Amino acid sequence: MGEGAAISVAMVAGEASGDLLAGLLLAGLRSRWPGLHAAGIGGPRMVAQGFESWWPHERLAVFGYVDALRRLPELLKIRRQLAGRLLSDRPQVFVGVDAPDFNFGLEARLRSAGVPTVHFVCPSIWAWRGERVHRLARAADHVLCLFPFEPPLLHRHGVAATFVGHPLADAIALTPPRSQARASLGLTEDATVVALLPGSRRSEVDLIAPLLAAAAARLARSRPACQFVLPVAPGMKELVESILRREAPALGVLCLDGRSHDALAACDLALVASGTATLEAALLKRPMVITYRLSWLNWQRMKRMRYQPWVGLPNVLCNEFVVPARIQDEATPENLASDALAWLDDPQRVRSVQARFDELHRMLRQDTARKASDAIATIIQG
Repeated sequence: MGEGAAISVAMVAGEASGDLLAGLLLAGLRSRWPGLHAAGIGGPRMVAQGFESWWPHERLAVFGYVDALRRLPELLKIRRQLAGRLLSDRPQVFVGVDAPDFNFGLEARLRSAGVPTVHFVCPSIWAWRGERVHRLARAADHVLCLFPFEPPLLHRHGVAATFVGHPLADAIALTPPRSQARASLGLTEDATVVALLPGSRRSEVDLIAPLLAAAAARLARSRPACQFVLPVAPGMKELVESILRREAPALGVLCLDGRSHDALAACDLALVASGTATLEAALLKRPMVITYRLSWLNWQRMKRMRYQPWVGLPNVLCNEFVVPARIQDEATPENLASDALAWLDDPQRVRSVQARFDELHRMLRQDTARKASDAIATIIQG
């Protein structure tokens, strides 16, 4: 299909991480097809690429089973209305970006009506809830995978899949722009800087930001010269600032409107909620302490479904605990502060993990936008 062709693509991306991935994908699709029309549900990074968002993407953000059950009627109504519009408009392809609990049902309905469907980001069936591979097989004509071990797993279940690499690996320079990032944030070259990343969902921030703030306060007592930066997800500023006032009023945290790349490039160490931000930190070659907390009920369900001991994408991809991960009962301010000090006191360990992260970065750097648009073009052409 020629580059000048008018292509119509529908997309749904929930949450900040999906918006980030979809925005990078859209940039690649638009470079291939300048006349691209893309619409559906997305966030600010997608809108910046000319995407027409019919609902704000944060409406899809849920945090575990309890939150999903509470908001189920609203989510089903959005999905019903969206499906009706897409079946009327009939885009040439639908791309569901992550958000499997929302997208699988939508993709299955569109696919059964003859609309080609692509799912971008293989669900972590290798980590937990492996039964989702059967739903994926019904939903998607093709899966675009971020990690190299995923296509062989899907092929065994009869699901067409392509490893396209991770768009963050293309977007982030192999050598992090530390000095530039520090200058842009007003931080000196010799400062010890710790980045705090509590997640992007309100329910995550509610549970994890107090933990990170308390850990930072404890760390500051041991290292008074430490400076702290916290990139705030859209819509979370008031909540984050209230948590900081309550948990660490004297800490003087530099809160940023987004800018997680700058915060991670500038820092010496990150305390980060498990999720896409851990991969972002790894690609920026930053040692980190990963943490996560769930409600008691969500945790009871989750821990019975885990298939492997590693927590956090850097550990999963390296097949070992290259960085500490403190989950649930182990996620205490004392443990996080102790793990942080261990990094700061061991430069050789930092250099070793940076070398591992460089290998990881090169493995995931695949020109994702080109590979993904090649796969999508093949699907559109039938």
